[in-house]
Amino acid sequence: MSNERMPRRGVLLIVASPSGAGKTSLCRRLMADHAGLELSVSMTTRPIRPGEQAGRDYHFVDREEFQRLVEADAFLEWANVHGNLYGSPRAPVDRALAEGRDVLFDIDWQGAREVARRCKEDAVRVFILPPSLEELRRRLVTRSQDAEEVIDRRIRNAKGEIEHADEFDYVFVNDDFDRSYAELAHIYHAERSRRFRNVWVRAYQQALLNEKV
Repeated sequence: MSNERMPRRGVLLIVASPSGAGKTSLCRRLMADHAGLELSVSMTTRPIRPGEQAGRDYHFVDREEFQRLVEADAFLEWANVHGNLYGSPRAPVDRALAEGRDVLFDIDWQGAREVARRCKEDAVRVFILPPSLEELRRRLVTRSQDAEEVIDRRIRNAKGEIEHADEFDYVFVNDDFDRSYAELAHIYHAERSRRFRNVWVRAYQQALLNEKV
């Protein structure tokens, strides 16, 4: 029997960075290359952007519905980011990990801190740094999704976000997409192989020790 069919606990992979540092593009490629990795789709009160799809990129709700879910303790984490509310639904993540499926979080440092606090054994935190703040601004301008004043605010906030990189398990600079993707994929593969997540190991080990040769 292959190890893939043996009982294991899923990996909760958290990837964070300042806005524009490339985490979403890296996460999308990781998802495309690994069928067993599913995205935790966050809920938000911010307006939908051009090209986004409800239920795929975010679950878009109004502030009243979001507050109702906060009071019901339905989120693993939630935060106010740039004036909008974001949260990660708890139930689908708990279910996926218990069933041995891996879950990817593409969130900010605030969310990463809270998810790691609630899911200490499962969480693996990765922080992605930009090559420079000048390059970060260039990427945000090229993206053409935000007004100039929003870009200015994101650049100002980037330093505060970068200060929290030392809370993460892994940190690397996204100055080359392919190299950064390889780094992220290596981290994911290594964490999938951690012994405590592969609950089949103990029984398999005992079977080998009991084998008559």
